Amino acid sequence: MDTQNLWLTLTDLGRRFGISAVACGKLLSDAGMRDENGLPNDVAIDGGYAYRRPDQNANRSTLWHLERCTELLQGLGLHAVDDQQLVVQWADLLAALDEGSPSINASPAQMAEEMPNHLVSAVNARLQLLGSGFQVSPLRTEAQGSSGSRTAAS
Repeated sequence: MDTQNLWLTLTDLGRRFGISAVACGKLLSDAGMRDENGLPNDVAIDGGYAYRRPDQNANRSTLWHLERCTELLQGLGLHAVDDQQLVVQWADLLAALDEGSPSINASPAQMAEEMPNHLVSAVNARLQLLGSGFQVSPLRTEAQGSSGSRTAAS
């Protein structure tokens, strides 16, 4: 995977380290990359750590540079979660949700909407190995006629 030009949302950046978007944002703030409103500051933008798209949805308008932010977060002592580990975790979670549980209110399709798109084919392969009939459809982009939604089939 080419990480030199890969830009991620705060949610996806946090997932790379097994932390929430909130925790990741706090670490970036502590490192001097965000202002008091949680937006990337001039240091982050000028340094190539962040990019603000002219979007109307503030939560999705900021993207973070994977390689630069990874170096920064690793310098703070974090370790990236291996994609293979993420594939195993996602597949196990979705297979369990597909089997059903009275104590869980989320469907596998709802949870699959949060999965990073680059994991879909590997997660689907693992779901097949687990004997699950659930499969995740790739994220549909605006160019494909949707606003970034994912449909999932069981």
